[in-house]
Amino acid sequence: MSISKKLYGTLPDGGEVYAYTIDNEKGVKLEFLNYGGIVTKLLVKNRNGEYTDVVLGRASLEEYLKNDGYIGAAIGRHANRIAKGEFEIDGVKYNVGINENSNSLHGGVVGFDRKLWEVTESEADNSVILTYSSPDGEEGFPGKLVTAMKYTVTDDNAFKIEYRALCDKDTVCNLTNHSYFNLSGHESGDVNDQILQINAGFYTPNDNEGMPTGEVLSVAGTPFDFRAPKPIGQDIDADFEQIQMFGGFDHNYAISGRGYRLAATAKSLETGITMQVYTNQPAMQLYTANALPAGVHKGEKEYGVHDAFCLETQVFPNAMAHSHYPAPLLKKGHTYKHVTEYRFITE
Repeated sequence: MSISKKLYGTLPDGGEVYAYTIDNEKGVKLEFLNYGGIVTKLLVKNRNGEYTDVVLGRASLEEYLKNDGYIGAAIGRHANRIAKGEFEIDGVKYNVGINENSNSLHGGVVGFDRKLWEVTESEADNSVILTYSSPDGEEGFPGKLVTAMKYTVTDDNAFKIEYRALCDKDTVCNLTNHSYFNLSGHESGDVNDQILQINAGFYTPNDNEGMPTGEVLSVAGTPFDFRAPKPIGQDIDADFEQIQMFGGFDHNYAISGRGYRLAATAKSLETGITMQVYTNQPAMQLYTANALPAGVHKGEKEYGVHDAFCLETQVFPNAMAHSHYPAPLLKKGHTYKHVTEYRFITE
């Protein structure tokens, strides 16, 4: 097991960005930046014993500075969407940064994906801790929120993220990671033939701006049914309004059960790599890269539509507007705790 770092680049304000690598020397190597907590590489041994990079990425720091698709980034203070950037806590209305149509997406104009995080290394448990203190009122969110993310590569070939956050006022907190996965390799083209299973019997349909309507519908008899394993591309072009509106999947699933549990399993038949996603969160967004942003990507690869999938563990989007959704409310002095783990098995 080893942890190393190297200078990756310098921000316009002079801040130094480092690339950290955690290598368990058994089959998984993780590379990420202290800028935005961005996962730049995730190397997993395939069935031939060779490393496959299973996440999409950019070619340079300059490209990550204009990372419109949030590729690989940590997301906060609030993952996913808040309608009109508005919510109330105890009768007080808050307005947060608007950055997608008339709504707030992934933390607003300058979210956690564009922050330089402080880093503490711990070779004792194969982990690196990234911390960021978001001041009261940043992007309009109430309270000073101190966040820590612990990135660990385990001995049994898992990449684990443990989030903790504490605020000095009642606020909202909904953190996630926005890695784009392709288990055949980041440069291998579309993921339509990769197999996906999601432990969820219900999903939340969206309006035409990607905002949940408040309904929670059964997946039975719809393209959203991944309760049994099926190719991601099987229904990605289905004649179904919720699919046609977005050119694929970009929807929130209510994960079955409670506590720390299996949320999803994905597999590439080409490489033999299986990824299991475990989380303690109530929901997960499936996004099939329906609109990957242009730019220079690593390996000079030009990514296209459906060249990856995202499994973003989270609280329901816009939950403060729907009392029947699990709320992202974080009370003053309470600790936000979120764990998500990507376990890799090669067959």
